[in-house]
Formats: sequence, C-alpha cells, structure tokens
Amino acid sequence: MSDGTSLVNTAPRSLGATEVGPLGFGCWRFTNDDLAAGQALLEAALELGMNLIDTADVYGLDWGGTAFGQNEEILGKVLAASPGLRDRMVLATKGGIVPPIPYDSSPEAITAACEASLRRLQVESVDLYQIHRPDMYAHPEAVAGALEALRTAGKIAEVGVSNHTPSQIDALQKFLPFPIVSDQPQFSLAHLDPMRDGTLDRAMREGTTPLAWSPLAGGRLATGEGLSGELTTALDSIAEREGVSRATVAVAFVLAHPSAPVAIIGSQSAERLTELAAATSVQLDRVDVYTLFQAADGVPLP
Repeated sequence: MSDGTSLVNTAPRSLGATEVGPLGFGCWRFTNDDLAAGQALLEAALELGMNLIDTADVYGLDWGGTAFGQNEEILGKVLAASPGLRDRMVLATKGGIVPPIPYDSSPEAITAACEASLRRLQVESVDLYQIHRPDMYAHPEAVAGALEALRTAGKIAEVGVSNHTPSQIDALQKFLPFPIVSDQPQFSLAHLDPMRDGTLDRAMREGTTPLAWSPLAGGRLATGEGLSGELTTALDSIAEREGVSRATVAVAFVLAHPSAPVAIIGSQSAERLTELAAATSVQLDRVDVYTLFQAADGVPLP
C-alpha cells in the first residue's frame, strides 16, 4: 500500500522560456482529415493540460496516413481554421528523417525541412524544433550552425533532439551557443533503457526535459499483450487501489522519474485522453515504482 508520499511529479516542465504540462499530445496518429474532429481532439487535449503538441514531418507515413508531411498538413489546416488554438499550445515538430536514405541532418536538409514544416503547419515559427534521429554522417558543428541560423531568423524558438544518445547530445551541444532544452527518448515500463543508458541521468545533470514517447509501448501496457504476468499483476494491483486503469498507472510510472519527463500521449480519443490524464492524480511511492520496475525488468535488483 502507498504510504501517501507520491513520486508522481505533476509540476509544469520547462522548455527554455516556456512551460508545458506533465502530459503532452502526440500527433503520430493524427491522420484523420476530418478537421472538425481534429479540432475537437486538440481542444480536449488542451483542456486536459496537454499544451505541448508534438508532431514531425515524417508523421503520415504510417498509422493510417498516406504521405510524408500529411499530419503536419492536417494540423496546419486545423490551426488555420481556428487561429486561437495556436496561442494555447506549445507547438513542436521534428525533422531529419528523409525516407529512404534514411537520415539527413545536413545544414541544407535541416533548413529545408524546417521551412517545409512551417508551410505545412501554416505558422511563422514553432516553439520547439527537434532533430528527429541522429544523422551519423552529419558533423554536429554543421547541424548546430543550421539550428542557430533558424533560431536567429525567428523560425524556431527552442531546440531539442529525439532518439539521441547522451554523447550525441553532448556533441551537438558543444557547438550551440544556447541550451538544448529537450530530449525525446522512448521510455516506458516496456522500455526502461533510458534509466540505465545515461539518457535520463544526462537530462537531470543538464536540466534538459525528457519527452517520453510511447509511454504505453504502443498500447501493450494497456492491453497486456506481450507483458509478463508479474507486470500485469503489479499494474492491476495498483490500478485497483488507485481507482484508475492499468494504462493510467503506466503513464504515472513515467511521470514519477526525478528527471520530470513529459509523457507524450498519442490516443486519438478524447475519452481515452481523459482516462490517461488521471495519471497526475495517481499516488506512487518507492515501493510501487520499484515493484513495477522489477516486474518489468523480470529480475530483482541486487
């Protein structure tokens, strides 16, 4: 039983000069071109405190999409139809994946990618621009130069990275005159690597905000598919105690890490968003988080 001292951090997170809630809305599956439905979903997310809206130029090639850039275009049409929405959100996008190469973070490519994203989103600037995956054949000094130029031009406010190793982030930071404010790793009870590979340690050391993508492991932490019986039992036990769903507990686990991650929620259902937003009211103490960690890991800690 929880002792009442919760590790779940519900405070705002910092992205440079702006703040976001502990939960964000991800647009990976935002492929429905019904603009009224899209607007309603965004408004529901914002009402729940999910003011970080995270997308990418490559979103649209899966999850029911049909083309590179499609999800940005849909979001852009929604924003154009309801301009007040833009003022309520912290808008983030990503670039650098260029199928079928697969990656290109050369200065020319990153500049062109960012400018194309702005056109699709129908905005003059984004609040956060992220290098989606590291291009191992781009020198970080060249990447930094492109990002600095975009920032100087007022096209991006802050810079982040996604799926980078701690050393790759350090290498890029070396050549930037301003801080990298966010790092977007895959992090969940089904993917604990960031807790051991230095990703979250670096975030705490540098004050960088982790943006955890796939906190439900593509839905497996909700359905139980592929999970061990031990983890399912641990999740269900806490869920029953807290009066929430198994998935909500899994999101709360992400929020409990001291690096203060933002959990990026990708559900396309307002009801589901409401269910998962209850993660901020879940009480998890050390007994809870270590029970979940060890059940997910499959072995006891030494």
